[in-house]
Amino acid sequence: MSASKSRKLNKVVLAYSGGLDTSVILKWLQEEYGCEVVTFTADIGQGEEVEPARAKAQKLGVKDIYIEDLNEEFVKDYVFPMFRANAEYEGEYLLGTSIARPLIAKRLVEIAEETGAQAISHGATGKGNDQVRFELGAYALKPDIKIIAPWREWDLNSREKLLNYAEKHDIAVEGKKKKNEAPYSMDANLLHISYEGGELEDPWYEPEADMWRRTVDPELAPDQPEYVEITFKKGDPVEFNGKKLSPAKMLRKLNEVAGMHGIGRADIVENRYVGMKSRGCYETPGGTLLLKAHRAIESITLDRELAHLKDDLMPRYATLIYNGYWWSPERLSMQKLIDDTQTRVNGVVRLKLFKGNMMVVGRKSETDSLFDQSISTFEDDKGAYDQKDAEGFIKLNALRLRIQNKQK
Repeated sequence: MSASKSRKLNKVVLAYSGGLDTSVILKWLQEEYGCEVVTFTADIGQGEEVEPARAKAQKLGVKDIYIEDLNEEFVKDYVFPMFRANAEYEGEYLLGTSIARPLIAKRLVEIAEETGAQAISHGATGKGNDQVRFELGAYALKPDIKIIAPWREWDLNSREKLLNYAEKHDIAVEGKKKKNEAPYSMDANLLHISYEGGELEDPWYEPEADMWRRTVDPELAPDQPEYVEITFKKGDPVEFNGKKLSPAKMLRKLNEVAGMHGIGRADIVENRYVGMKSRGCYETPGGTLLLKAHRAIESITLDRELAHLKDDLMPRYATLIYNGYWWSPERLSMQKLIDDTQTRVNGVVRLKLFKGNMMVVGRKSETDSLFDQSISTFEDDKGAYDQKDAEGFIKLNALRLRIQNKQK
Protein backbone atom coordinates (compact mmCIF):
# COMPACT_ATOMS: atom_id res chain seq x y z
CA MET A 1 0.00 0.00 0.00
CA SER A 2 1.15 3.52 -0.73
CA ALA A 3 0.99 5.63 2.43
CA SER A 4 1.05 8.85 0.44
CA LYS A 5 -1.92 7.73 -1.61
CA SER A 6 -3.94 6.64 1.43
CA ARG A 7 -3.48 10.06 3.05
CA LYS A 8 -4.92 11.81 0.01
CA LEU A 9 -8.06 9.71 -0.43
CA ASN A 10 -10.56 8.13 1.89
CA LYS A 11 -13.33 7.34 -0.60
CA VAL A 12 -13.51 6.60 -4.35
CA VAL A 13 -16.55 6.03 -6.60
CA LEU A 14 -15.95 3.21 -9.07
CA ALA A 15 -17.87 2.59 -12.29
CA TYR A 16 -18.54 -1.08 -11.57
CA SER A 17 -19.90 -3.78 -13.87
CA GLY A 18 -19.15 -6.78 -11.67
CA GLY A 19 -16.94 -8.33 -14.34
CA LEU A 20 -13.32 -9.40 -14.05
CA ASP A 21 -11.70 -6.02 -14.74
CA THR A 22 -13.78 -3.87 -12.41
CA SER A 23 -13.84 -6.50 -9.65
CA VAL A 24 -10.06 -6.56 -9.68
CA ILE A 25 -10.01 -2.75 -9.77
CA LEU A 26 -12.29 -2.63 -6.71
CA LYS A 27 -9.92 -4.78 -4.68
CA TRP A 28 -6.85 -3.01 -6.09
CA LEU A 29 -8.21 0.38 -5.01
CA GLN A 30 -8.77 -0.95 -1.50
CA GLU A 31 -5.27 -2.39 -1.37
CA GLU A 32 -3.29 0.29 -3.20
CA TYR A 33 -5.05 3.39 -1.93
CA GLY A 34 -6.36 2.05 1.38
CA CYS A 35 -9.65 3.77 0.68
CA GLU A 36 -13.34 3.00 0.92
CA VAL A 37 -14.87 2.20 -2.47
CA VAL A 38 -18.39 3.17 -3.53
CA THR A 39 -19.66 1.21 -6.55
CA PHE A 40 -21.92 2.55 -9.27
CA THR A 41 -23.57 0.16 -11.73
CA ALA A 42 -25.69 1.69 -14.50
CA ASP A 43 -28.44 -0.21 -16.29
CA ILE A 44 -28.55 1.44 -19.72
CA GLY A 45 -30.02 -1.51 -21.57
CA GLN A 46 -26.93 -3.69 -21.91
CA GLY A 47 -29.16 -6.76 -21.78
CA GLU A 48 -27.43 -8.34 -18.80
CA GLU A 49 -28.63 -8.61 -15.23
CA VAL A 50 -27.06 -5.86 -13.12
CA GLU A 51 -28.21 -6.99 -9.68
CA PRO A 52 -25.49 -9.68 -9.32
CA ALA A 53 -23.04 -6.79 -9.11
CA ARG A 54 -24.53 -5.98 -5.71
CA ALA A 55 -23.61 -9.36 -4.22
CA LYS A 56 -20.10 -9.19 -5.65
CA ALA A 57 -19.57 -5.71 -4.27
CA GLN A 58 -20.89 -6.71 -0.86
CA LYS A 59 -18.54 -9.68 -0.75
CA LEU A 60 -15.64 -7.31 -1.35
CA GLY A 61 -16.71 -5.16 1.60
CA VAL A 62 -18.50 -2.33 -0.21
CA LYS A 63 -21.08 -0.51 1.91
CA ASP A 64 -22.41 2.12 -0.50
CA ILE A 65 -23.69 0.36 -3.63
CA TYR A 66 -25.50 2.29 -6.35
CA ILE A 67 -27.41 0.28 -8.98
CA GLU A 68 -29.59 2.49 -11.15
CA ASP A 69 -31.97 2.04 -14.08
CA LEU A 70 -31.03 4.90 -16.41
CA ASN A 71 -32.67 3.61 -19.59
CA GLU A 72 -35.22 6.38 -20.00
CA GLU A 73 -32.76 9.15 -19.16
CA PHE A 74 -30.18 7.64 -21.50
CA VAL A 75 -32.51 7.62 -24.50
CA LYS A 76 -34.41 10.85 -23.78
CA ASP A 77 -31.49 13.10 -22.84
CA TYR A 78 -28.60 11.61 -24.82
CA VAL A 79 -29.65 9.30 -27.68
CA PHE A 80 -32.57 11.35 -29.01
CA PRO A 81 -30.75 14.72 -28.94
CA MET A 82 -27.89 13.09 -30.86
CA PHE A 83 -30.26 11.70 -33.50
CA ARG A 84 -31.87 15.11 -33.98
CA ALA A 85 -28.48 16.01 -35.47
CA ASN A 86 -28.36 12.85 -37.66
CA ALA A 87 -24.94 12.20 -36.13
CA GLU A 88 -22.61 9.65 -37.73
CA TYR A 89 -18.89 9.54 -37.01
CA GLU A 90 -16.84 9.19 -40.21
CA GLY A 91 -20.05 8.54 -42.12
CA GLU A 92 -20.74 5.12 -40.60
CA TYR A 93 -20.56 4.87 -36.81
CA LEU A 94 -23.75 5.76 -34.93
CA LEU A 95 -21.82 6.49 -31.71
CA GLY A 96 -23.46 3.85 -29.54
CA THR A 97 -20.61 3.58 -27.02
CA SER A 98 -19.64 7.25 -27.19
CA ILE A 99 -23.06 8.58 -26.23
CA ALA A 100 -23.31 6.43 -23.10
CA ARG A 101 -20.14 7.79 -21.50
CA PRO A 102 -21.29 11.33 -20.61
CA LEU A 103 -24.25 9.97 -18.65
CA ILE A 104 -22.04 7.58 -16.68
CA ALA A 105 -19.51 10.35 -16.04
CA LYS A 106 -22.29 12.63 -14.79
CA ARG A 107 -23.57 10.06 -12.31
CA LEU A 108 -20.05 9.23 -11.10
CA VAL A 109 -19.51 12.90 -10.26
CA GLU A 110 -22.95 13.25 -8.66
CA ILE A 111 -22.44 10.17 -6.50
CA ALA A 112 -19.01 11.43 -5.48
CA GLU A 113 -20.66 14.63 -4.25
CA GLU A 114 -23.45 12.72 -2.50
CA THR A 115 -21.05 10.40 -0.66
CA GLY A 116 -18.23 12.83 -0.02
CA ALA A 117 -15.78 10.90 -2.20
CA GLN A 118 -12.69 12.76 -3.43
CA ALA A 119 -12.15 10.64 -6.54
CA ILE A 120 -13.78 8.53 -9.21
CA SER A 121 -12.36 5.51 -11.01
CA HIS A 122 -13.07 3.60 -14.22
CA GLY A 123 -11.87 0.48 -16.02
CA ALA A 124 -11.11 1.99 -19.43
CA THR A 125 -7.71 1.09 -20.86
CA GLY A 126 -4.95 3.51 -21.76
CA LYS A 127 -5.30 2.69 -25.46
CA GLY A 128 -8.97 3.47 -25.97
CA ASN A 129 -11.35 6.37 -26.37
CA ASP A 130 -13.41 5.68 -23.25
CA GLN A 131 -10.78 6.94 -20.83
CA VAL A 132 -10.92 10.28 -22.64
CA ARG A 133 -14.72 10.38 -22.67
CA PHE A 134 -15.12 9.53 -18.98
CA GLU A 135 -12.48 11.96 -17.84
CA LEU A 136 -13.34 14.92 -20.09
CA GLY A 137 -16.93 14.60 -18.91
CA ALA A 138 -15.95 14.39 -15.24
CA TYR A 139 -13.57 17.35 -15.42
CA ALA A 140 -16.16 19.46 -17.25
CA LEU A 141 -18.72 18.82 -14.50
CA LYS A 142 -16.36 18.89 -11.49
CA PRO A 143 -13.03 20.53 -12.34
CA ASP A 144 -11.29 19.53 -9.10
CA ILE A 145 -12.28 15.84 -9.18
CA LYS A 146 -9.46 13.31 -8.90
CA ILE A 147 -9.57 10.43 -11.37
CA ILE A 148 -7.91 7.06 -10.89
CA ALA A 149 -7.37 5.03 -14.07
CA PRO A 150 -5.81 1.73 -12.91
CA TRP A 151 -4.90 0.61 -16.44
CA ARG A 152 -2.50 3.56 -16.57
CA GLU A 153 -0.98 2.75 -13.18
CA TRP A 154 -0.78 -0.98 -12.54
CA ASP A 155 1.16 -3.82 -14.16
CA LEU A 156 -1.85 -6.16 -14.47
CA ASN A 157 -1.76 -5.74 -18.23
CA SER A 158 -3.04 -9.14 -19.35
CA ARG A 159 -6.04 -11.35 -18.73
CA GLU A 160 -3.79 -13.97 -17.15
CA LYS A 161 -2.45 -11.47 -14.61
CA LEU A 162 -5.96 -10.30 -13.80
CA LEU A 163 -7.12 -13.87 -13.23
CA ASN A 164 -4.12 -14.58 -11.00
CA TYR A 165 -4.85 -11.45 -8.97
CA ALA A 166 -8.52 -12.46 -8.66
CA GLU A 167 -7.58 -15.95 -7.48
CA LYS A 168 -5.07 -14.58 -4.95
CA HIS A 169 -7.69 -12.26 -3.44
CA ASP A 170 -10.62 -14.70 -3.60
CA ILE A 171 -12.54 -12.66 -6.19
CA ALA A 172 -15.29 -14.68 -7.86
CA VAL A 173 -14.92 -14.73 -11.64
CA GLU A 174 -17.63 -16.33 -13.75
CA GLY A 175 -16.01 -15.31 -16.99
CA LYS A 176 -12.95 -17.56 -17.10
CA LYS A 177 -11.97 -18.25 -20.67
CA LYS A 178 -13.82 -21.15 -22.20
CA LYS A 179 -12.93 -23.06 -25.31
CA ASN A 180 -15.88 -21.79 -27.30
CA GLU A 181 -15.86 -18.24 -25.89
CA ALA A 182 -16.02 -15.48 -28.47
CA PRO A 183 -12.53 -14.12 -29.27
CA TYR A 184 -13.49 -10.46 -28.88
CA SER A 185 -14.70 -7.97 -26.30
CA MET A 186 -18.19 -6.49 -26.27
CA ASP A 187 -19.81 -3.34 -24.98
CA ALA A 188 -23.60 -3.07 -25.01
CA ASN A 189 -26.35 -0.62 -24.20
CA LEU A 190 -29.86 0.02 -25.43
CA LEU A 191 -28.58 1.72 -28.58
CA HIS A 192 -26.01 -0.82 -29.74
CA ILE A 193 -23.52 -3.64 -29.19
CA SER A 194 -19.89 -3.22 -30.19
CA TYR A 195 -17.43 -6.03 -30.88
CA GLU A 196 -13.67 -5.44 -30.84
CA GLY A 197 -10.36 -7.20 -30.28
CA GLY A 198 -9.19 -10.74 -30.84
CA GLU A 199 -9.60 -12.00 -34.39
CA LEU A 200 -11.45 -8.79 -35.32
CA GLU A 201 -8.16 -6.91 -35.06
CA ASP A 202 -7.37 -8.25 -38.53
CA PRO A 203 -9.39 -5.97 -40.83
CA TRP A 204 -9.47 -8.73 -43.48
CA TYR A 205 -11.11 -11.21 -41.11
CA GLU A 206 -14.84 -11.74 -41.65
CA PRO A 207 -16.77 -12.01 -38.37
CA GLU A 208 -18.31 -15.36 -37.60
CA ALA A 209 -22.02 -15.58 -38.25
CA ASP A 210 -22.83 -16.34 -34.61
CA MET A 211 -21.11 -13.18 -33.34
CA TRP A 212 -24.10 -10.96 -34.04
CA ARG A 213 -26.66 -10.89 -31.22
CA ARG A 214 -29.32 -8.28 -32.01
CA THR A 215 -29.79 -8.81 -35.74
CA VAL A 216 -30.62 -11.93 -37.69
CA ASP A 217 -28.58 -12.77 -40.76
CA PRO A 218 -30.23 -10.77 -43.57
CA GLU A 219 -30.23 -13.92 -45.69
CA LEU A 220 -32.33 -15.65 -43.02
CA ALA A 221 -34.66 -12.72 -42.37
CA PRO A 222 -38.40 -13.07 -43.17
CA ASP A 223 -39.24 -13.63 -46.81
CA GLN A 224 -42.03 -11.07 -46.65
CA PRO A 225 -41.42 -7.33 -46.17
CA GLU A 226 -42.85 -5.47 -43.19
CA TYR A 227 -44.22 -1.94 -43.27
CA VAL A 228 -43.83 0.26 -40.20
CA GLU A 229 -44.80 3.84 -39.40
CA ILE A 230 -42.91 6.18 -37.06
CA THR A 231 -44.48 9.42 -35.86
CA PHE A 232 -42.18 12.32 -34.98
CA LYS A 233 -42.78 15.33 -32.74
CA LYS A 234 -40.12 18.05 -32.69
CA GLY A 235 -37.63 15.63 -34.19
CA ASP A 236 -38.14 12.77 -31.72
CA PRO A 237 -40.04 9.52 -32.40
CA VAL A 238 -43.15 9.40 -30.22
CA GLU A 239 -45.36 6.73 -31.83
CA PHE A 240 -44.70 3.39 -33.48
CA ASN A 241 -47.51 2.18 -35.74
CA GLY A 242 -49.82 4.64 -34.02
CA LYS A 243 -48.96 3.58 -30.46
CA LYS A 244 -47.35 6.09 -28.11
CA LEU A 245 -44.14 4.82 -26.49
CA SER A 246 -41.69 6.27 -23.98
CA PRO A 247 -38.17 6.96 -25.32
CA ALA A 248 -36.64 3.73 -23.98
CA LYS A 249 -39.61 1.61 -25.04
CA MET A 250 -39.49 3.22 -28.48
CA LEU A 251 -35.83 2.32 -28.95
CA ARG A 252 -36.46 -1.24 -27.75
CA LYS A 253 -39.29 -1.60 -30.26
CA LEU A 254 -37.16 -0.21 -33.08
CA ASN A 255 -34.37 -2.62 -32.09
CA GLU A 256 -36.78 -5.52 -32.16
CA VAL A 257 -38.35 -4.87 -35.55
CA ALA A 258 -35.14 -3.81 -37.31
CA GLY A 259 -33.15 -6.66 -35.80
CA MET A 260 -35.73 -9.18 -36.98
CA HIS A 261 -35.12 -8.00 -40.55
CA GLY A 262 -31.33 -8.03 -40.31
CA ILE A 263 -30.96 -4.24 -40.30
CA GLY A 264 -28.22 -2.37 -38.46
CA ARG A 265 -24.90 -4.18 -38.88
CA ALA A 266 -21.70 -2.23 -39.50
CA ASP A 267 -18.08 -3.33 -39.92
CA ILE A 268 -15.83 -0.28 -39.59
CA VAL A 269 -12.20 0.77 -39.35
CA GLU A 270 -12.32 4.05 -37.47
CA ASN A 271 -9.82 6.66 -36.35
CA ARG A 272 -9.60 6.76 -32.57
CA TYR A 273 -9.03 10.06 -30.81
CA VAL A 274 -5.85 8.71 -29.20
CA GLY A 275 -4.29 8.36 -32.65
CA MET A 276 -4.62 4.75 -33.80
CA LYS A 277 -6.94 3.05 -36.25
CA SER A 278 -9.29 0.46 -34.79
CA ARG A 279 -11.56 -2.11 -36.40
CA GLY A 280 -14.94 -2.59 -34.75
CA CYS A 281 -18.21 -4.27 -35.60
CA TYR A 282 -21.44 -2.69 -34.44
CA GLU A 283 -25.10 -3.65 -34.21
CA THR A 284 -27.39 -0.64 -34.05
CA PRO A 285 -30.72 -1.88 -35.47
CA GLY A 286 -33.10 0.67 -33.92
CA GLY A 287 -30.69 3.55 -34.42
CA THR A 288 -30.18 2.70 -38.08
CA LEU A 289 -33.94 2.69 -38.61
CA LEU A 290 -34.38 5.91 -36.63
CA LEU A 291 -31.73 7.77 -38.63
CA LYS A 292 -33.37 6.81 -41.92
CA ALA A 293 -36.81 7.84 -40.73
CA HIS A 294 -35.64 11.09 -39.18
CA ARG A 295 -33.93 12.20 -42.37
CA ALA A 296 -37.12 11.36 -44.26
CA ILE A 297 -39.37 13.54 -42.11
CA GLU A 298 -36.80 16.34 -42.23
CA SER A 299 -36.83 16.14 -46.04
CA ILE A 300 -40.36 17.57 -46.17
CA THR A 301 -40.33 19.82 -43.09
CA LEU A 302 -36.93 21.53 -43.06
CA ASP A 303 -36.04 24.54 -45.17
CA ARG A 304 -33.35 23.73 -47.75
CA GLU A 305 -30.61 25.95 -46.31
CA LEU A 306 -31.43 24.92 -42.74
CA ALA A 307 -31.14 21.26 -43.73
CA HIS A 308 -27.84 21.93 -45.48
CA LEU A 309 -26.53 23.86 -42.49
CA LYS A 310 -27.31 20.87 -40.28
CA ASP A 311 -25.47 18.59 -42.68
CA ASP A 312 -22.46 20.94 -42.61
CA LEU A 313 -22.39 20.90 -38.81
CA MET A 314 -23.06 17.20 -38.37
CA PRO A 315 -19.49 15.85 -38.85
CA ARG A 316 -18.17 18.34 -36.29
CA TYR A 317 -21.00 17.51 -33.88
CA ALA A 318 -20.43 13.77 -34.28
CA THR A 319 -16.69 14.16 -33.73
CA LEU A 320 -17.31 16.11 -30.52
CA ILE A 321 -19.37 13.21 -29.17
CA TYR A 322 -16.88 10.59 -30.36
CA ASN A 323 -13.98 12.42 -28.72
CA GLY A 324 -15.78 12.96 -25.42
CA TYR A 325 -16.82 16.62 -25.60
CA TRP A 326 -20.52 16.17 -24.81
CA TRP A 327 -20.32 18.73 -22.00
CA SER A 328 -18.23 21.23 -23.98
CA PRO A 329 -19.59 24.74 -24.64
CA GLU A 330 -19.43 24.20 -28.40
CA ARG A 331 -21.53 21.01 -28.29
CA LEU A 332 -24.06 22.62 -25.96
CA SER A 333 -24.37 25.63 -28.26
CA MET A 334 -24.68 23.45 -31.35
CA GLN A 335 -27.40 21.46 -29.59
CA LYS A 336 -29.44 24.61 -29.06
CA LEU A 337 -29.27 25.36 -32.77
CA ILE A 338 -30.10 21.77 -33.71
CA ASP A 339 -33.04 21.62 -31.30
CA ASP A 340 -34.35 24.91 -32.68
CA THR A 341 -34.41 23.41 -36.19
CA GLN A 342 -36.59 20.57 -34.94
CA THR A 343 -39.64 22.60 -33.95
CA ARG A 344 -41.18 21.94 -37.39
CA VAL A 345 -40.00 18.33 -37.69
CA ASN A 346 -43.40 16.76 -37.08
CA GLY A 347 -45.14 14.04 -39.04
CA VAL A 348 -45.17 10.37 -40.01
CA VAL A 349 -42.71 8.24 -41.98
CA ARG A 350 -43.57 4.85 -43.50
CA LEU A 351 -40.76 2.37 -44.13
CA LYS A 352 -40.53 -1.01 -45.81
CA LEU A 353 -38.15 -3.48 -44.17
CA PHE A 354 -36.83 -6.49 -46.04
CA LYS A 355 -33.73 -8.68 -45.60
CA GLY A 356 -31.27 -6.13 -44.28
CA ASN A 357 -32.71 -3.23 -46.27
CA MET A 358 -35.03 -0.39 -45.33
CA MET A 359 -36.76 1.86 -47.80
CA VAL A 360 -38.70 5.02 -47.11
CA VAL A 361 -41.99 4.58 -48.97
CA GLY A 362 -43.96 7.47 -47.51
CA ARG A 363 -43.70 10.63 -45.47
CA LYS A 364 -46.29 13.21 -44.49
CA SER A 365 -46.81 16.15 -42.15
CA GLU A 366 -50.26 17.61 -41.69
CA THR A 367 -48.95 20.80 -40.07
CA ASP A 368 -45.38 21.47 -41.20
CA SER A 369 -44.78 20.08 -44.68
CA LEU A 370 -42.97 22.41 -47.06
CA PHE A 371 -43.69 20.11 -49.98
CA ASP A 372 -46.08 21.92 -52.33
CA GLN A 373 -47.38 19.58 -54.99
CA SER A 374 -48.98 22.43 -56.91
CA ILE A 375 -45.49 23.86 -57.50
CA SER A 376 -43.41 20.68 -57.88
CA THR A 377 -45.81 18.84 -60.20
CA PHE A 378 -44.81 17.98 -63.79
CA GLU A 379 -48.44 18.40 -64.76
CA ASP A 380 -50.22 21.73 -65.24
CA ASP A 381 -49.31 23.88 -62.22
CA LYS A 382 -51.98 26.47 -63.12
CA GLY A 383 -49.51 29.31 -62.91
CA ALA A 384 -48.07 28.50 -59.46
CA TYR A 385 -44.56 28.54 -60.94
CA ASP A 386 -43.40 30.64 -63.89
CA GLN A 387 -40.86 28.50 -65.76
CA LYS A 388 -39.56 31.57 -67.63
CA ASP A 389 -38.05 32.79 -64.35
CA ALA A 390 -35.50 29.99 -64.55
CA GLU A 391 -33.71 31.61 -67.51
CA GLY A 392 -32.51 34.66 -65.56
CA PHE A 393 -31.70 32.51 -62.54
CA ILE A 394 -29.45 30.28 -64.63
CA LYS A 395 -27.71 33.16 -66.40
CA LEU A 396 -26.93 34.96 -63.14
CA ASN A 397 -25.49 31.80 -61.61
CA ALA A 398 -23.49 31.10 -64.76
CA LEU A 399 -21.99 34.61 -64.88
CA ARG A 400 -18.77 33.81 -63.02
CA LEU A 401 -18.28 30.63 -65.05
CA ARG A 402 -18.66 32.54 -68.33
CA ILE A 403 -16.24 35.27 -67.21
CA GLN A 404 -13.67 32.70 -66.17
CA ASN A 405 -13.92 30.89 -69.49
CA LYS A 406 -13.56 34.15 -71.47
CA GLN A 407 -10.31 34.92 -69.64
CA LYS A 408 -8.92 31.54 -70.65
